[in-house]
Amino acid sequence: MNDAARREAPPLECSGDSRRVLPTMTRSVSRLAAGAAAATLLVACGGPDAGPVLAPFRAELDRVAREAEAEQRIAVSGLDDWLFLSPELRQVGRDGFRAPGAGGPPTPPTAPETGPVATILDLHGQLAAREVELLLVPVPPKAVIFPEKVSGAVAIPIPVPRLDPALERLYDRLRAGGVDVLDLTDHFIRERFHPEGPLYCRTDSHWSGSGCTTAAAAIADDVRTRPWYAELDTESFGASWYSTSISGDLAGPGGVPAGREELRLRGVIRVAGGDRTAVAPDRESPILLLGDSHALVFHAGGDLHAAGAGLPDQLAFELGLPVDLAATPDPSPMAALDALVERVRADPGYWGRKRLVIWCFAARAFGARDDWRSASIAP
Repeated sequence: MNDAARREAPPLECSGDSRRVLPTMTRSVSRLAAGAAAATLLVACGGPDAGPVLAPFRAELDRVAREAEAEQRIAVSGLDDWLFLSPELRQVGRDGFRAPGAGGPPTPPTAPETGPVATILDLHGQLAAREVELLLVPVPPKAVIFPEKVSGAVAIPIPVPRLDPALERLYDRLRAGGVDVLDLTDHFIRERFHPEGPLYCRTDSHWSGSGCTTAAAAIADDVRTRPWYAELDTESFGASWYSTSISGDLAGPGGVPAGREELRLRGVIRVAGGDRTAVAPDRESPILLLGDSHALVFHAGGDLHAAGAGLPDQLAFELGLPVDLAATPDPSPMAALDALVERVRADPGYWGRKRLVIWCFAARAFGARDDWRSASIAP
């Protein structure tokens, strides 16, 4: 199914007896596709309660993460050749995303925010003062989307329930402060069986080509609702899926040995006359993508696997215009924010050309509380 057809396909809807729908699906599609469609339908109709499996799931993640750390490995070998980043498993396993008042000990109403909440609220306020909007897009932990691939020690129900309550509470805390948070988790769980492959790489710590395009489509749906978007000049870009292979970062030094992984990527190009060129980021764009390596993978090439098929490229395709880009492979969100500060200081008129900042980074960064601090974005 091509991208246009997929966007136009009607969504699955719950009915009083979904069992009557599934046999029809089974007769009309392959067994694998039928299983994917059935699981998607069940997720859309509401997943099971996470309560019975949440505690044992966390305990198992903590156990395998500690085991990897003791062996000085950054990766955990899961089921079906899936690899997971051990620090991320540790964060999820130890419920390491707590913010004051977000599921932890009660704090007085006047207590100051700290850590990531304080940094994000501060940036939101600075941008609002310049009439620039902020859209926060955390990348869900891989183990939250594919929990059944981590270990066979805990039976994960299908459809998969949400297993990140601390992150949900943190997002609610940010929203209460006025921050627009696009939580991709439920959407990603529904799209686990994407026609172009799983939403995360098996042997890499990043989302896959299908994960990148799924995220871009969700972000674009949000952006297109903003009144100023209709005033922008847009254009059409070409896009097509292709196959490639990568050597994942979790299979490299300090990880778990694994062979090359086959992936599907959607390349995006600008077609002008007979020329086909990549869609380069544009400093003049009203939309800035700020981020960590998830904003660079499949875009920057080199160690990040490919070029022309990453989040900046997919956003350009979905929105009809190139985006500006300030991103760094450093896992700390502060690295990208610091790079943005330097850019603004060198260009005093920078904010006058912007309408929106999309800040996208791995949700595991919320657990590194000491890495967060406020930064002035004044010229």
